[in-house]
Amino acid sequence: MSKRKTVEPDITKVKLTRKEFKRQWVLILIAALYIIYGIVFYYLPLVGWIMAFENYKLKDGVFGSKFVGLDKFKFLFKDKDFIRVIRNTVCMGVINLAVTTVTAIGFAILLNEVRNKWFKKSIQTISYLPHFLSMIIVCGIVHDSLSSTGIINELLLKFNILEQPYNFFAHKGWFWPIVAFTNVWKETGWNAIIYLATITSIDPALYEAASIDGAGRWQKIKYVTLPGLRSTIMILLIMNIGNVLNAGFEIQYLLTNGLIQEVTETIDIYILKFAISKMDYSLGTAAGIFKTLVAMVLIVGSNAIAKATGDERLF
Repeated sequence: MSKRKTVEPDITKVKLTRKEFKRQWVLILIAALYIIYGIVFYYLPLVGWIMAFENYKLKDGVFGSKFVGLDKFKFLFKDKDFIRVIRNTVCMGVINLAVTTVTAIGFAILLNEVRNKWFKKSIQTISYLPHFLSMIIVCGIVHDSLSSTGIINELLLKFNILEQPYNFFAHKGWFWPIVAFTNVWKETGWNAIIYLATITSIDPALYEAASIDGAGRWQKIKYVTLPGLRSTIMILLIMNIGNVLNAGFEIQYLLTNGLIQEVTETIDIYILKFAISKMDYSLGTAAGIFKTLVAMVLIVGSNAIAKATGDERLF
């Protein structure tokens, strides 16, 4: 019979751990508070996902309601309205992602090329301001500007582009571009901050070498700035792809009307209209789980593609 080897604890490591704990107990305490916060407010509520598999009733509670399996999910994907709102949500989400990303990168590059520091800081500060406005205020401004008596129609009439006022909110084809424009106007300055920070971290020697080689501004942007931004663009793109189904609620809800309702409803509005208003919380939970699963698949898939192509990735 072979004798079993007894593994003795490394006393040095134990003492070192205790010493480190005594030295950094404040940081450990702060970290523990954040961990507890995450568990309480992010993980414990996931118990409510059980409602998606039940015919949830308030009087019976989560653990007392009748179990119905996947019936709520089957109802969702058989409902033509839900398929329509998925189309609307995906289209608006993709348009918003593409337009806001491109405009933020373009704005950051152009702002970086401004040589006058006072003018540069002024433009940068002004571009941040819409981000801090309430979406209700932003939608009010957009609605008033595009109304039949708004400034856009006044300018179009003044320059004889139109013969009579045009109702932008009466035509379905204009709504998605309006949503994209609203997001761009509100968030471009704020989204450009991280790109500006990345540009400032690019080695100035690269620009000096490009100047020696005779490169102009456009060549420097193409061969120095954009390659320097590539890793940041990929990371942010992977993170934002997961939010494609979070195309919005406030803009669509505030700017919609009966004429264009077919293209304005998103999944969030569907949940409000068909789940919360009718107190069918199980249906709303099922739709929320669907959004979460799609977001996870998109993030993992895009991260795998970035890994296969050798680009920066999240994990």
